[in-house]
Amino acid sequence: MQLHIRHETRYEYEEPVSYSIQALRLTPRADPGQRVLSWRVLAPGERLEQVDPYGNLTQFVTVDTPHREMRIVVEGVADVDEGVNLMPPESGGLSPLAFLAPTALTRPDAALRDLAERHLGRHPANADTLLELARGIRKAVSYEPGVTDVTHTAAEALDLGVGVCQDQAHVLLACCRAAGVPARYVSGYFHAGDTGEVASHAWADVWLGDTQGWLSLDVTHAEQAGARHCRLAVGRDYLDAAPVRGVRRGGGCESMAVTVRVTSGQGQQ
Repeated sequence: MQLHIRHETRYEYEEPVSYSIQALRLTPRADPGQRVLSWRVLAPGERLEQVDPYGNLTQFVTVDTPHREMRIVVEGVADVDEGVNLMPPESGGLSPLAFLAPTALTRPDAALRDLAERHLGRHPANADTLLELARGIRKAVSYEPGVTDVTHTAAEALDLGVGVCQDQAHVLLACCRAAGVPARYVSGYFHAGDTGEVASHAWADVWLGDTQGWLSLDVTHAEQAGARHCRLAVGRDYLDAAPVRGVRRGGGCESMAVTVRVTSGQGQQ
């Protein structure tokens, strides 16, 4: 499926910003089953590009002149194959063991360990058991925007019982790692057809061993990731794979507006 994507992030500041730097992970990965047909990133200032330890193309954008607004736009076309749910291990990449240790956002508490035990404690991690775990997480953490933010942990989201795709992915990571199964965070885009979803998306890859590789699971939609998912970045959690993340000097209060449009031959979002 060809996904036509346009993503705009606009920051406005109460006072002039004297210096800002943003790390942009906004270019689709060259993963199996996914090809970039065209892509461009529009942003002000100086730009330095590199590939981070997780294989994500990262652009560091620096603006050192006073500004009260920053506008970042990415647009292009990605072609994603149907039925590609398993990805082989990357040659020369990080060991899956790098995605086994908990992070501050995915550290399991007793409730997370209990959830992991119920789904994975007596059964091997495979496509069926992991999909059941994803469904259990979706039920335990209902999708509800506006309650959590990027600082909420998996344990906090489970305790609240609500969150967004980022929180649901973090809960999945915490459960898998608590059960001794490596798992990594994925940021990207999702073609939702006419459902009205207009934001970036997040899901997770779970390691099934050398013979199978990584299985991509979307907790929000309780399905294996497929042709409607465009992958931007992977990491241990949101902080490693955030599409846009930065720091600034000055500016006072900040407001941010994000618009995302994903279209295909089958519909429009």
